[in-house]
Amino acid sequence: MTIKRYGTGEKGAGGQPLPFARAAEAGGWLYVSGQVPMEKGEIVDGGIVGQSRKAIENLIAILKEAGYSLEDVVRVGVWLDDPRDFWSFNGVYAEYFGENPPARACVQSRMMVDCKVEVDCVAYRADRA
Repeated sequence: MTIKRYGTGEKGAGGQPLPFARAAEAGGWLYVSGQVPMEKGEIVDGGIVGQSRKAIENLIAILKEAGYSLEDVVRVGVWLDDPRDFWSFNGVYAEYFGENPPARACVQSRMMVDCKVEVDCVAYRADRA
C-alpha cells in the first residue's frame, strides 16, 4: 500500500515550515490534520461561529484537493477552547454535516494558537482502496 501526502512543505504563522502533511491517504482512507480558523497565516476574527465556519471550510478544501467530500467523512475530531461554545459550534457543524453526520468526538483543550476551535477528520472512499 502506498501513502500519498498532501500539503507537505506548507508554512504556518510567521512563515515557519510545518513539520506535517495537511492530509495523508492510504488504502482509501484520508486522514486530515487538525484545521484551525486560519487564512493566509492569520487567525480570522468572528468569535466561535466565524471561526468554526473557517476551520470547517479549511477542512473541506483539503478534502476536495484530495478528491474527497463531506459525504466521505466517517469521523470528526473537535477541540474547543471554551466548553461554553459547544452549542454554538454544533449549530455551525450541523450546517455542513446535515442529516447524515459522521461519528464525532468533541473535547475541551487549550489551543496551540490563539483560536477557539480546531477540527480534523478521517474520510473513506472504497473506490480508492
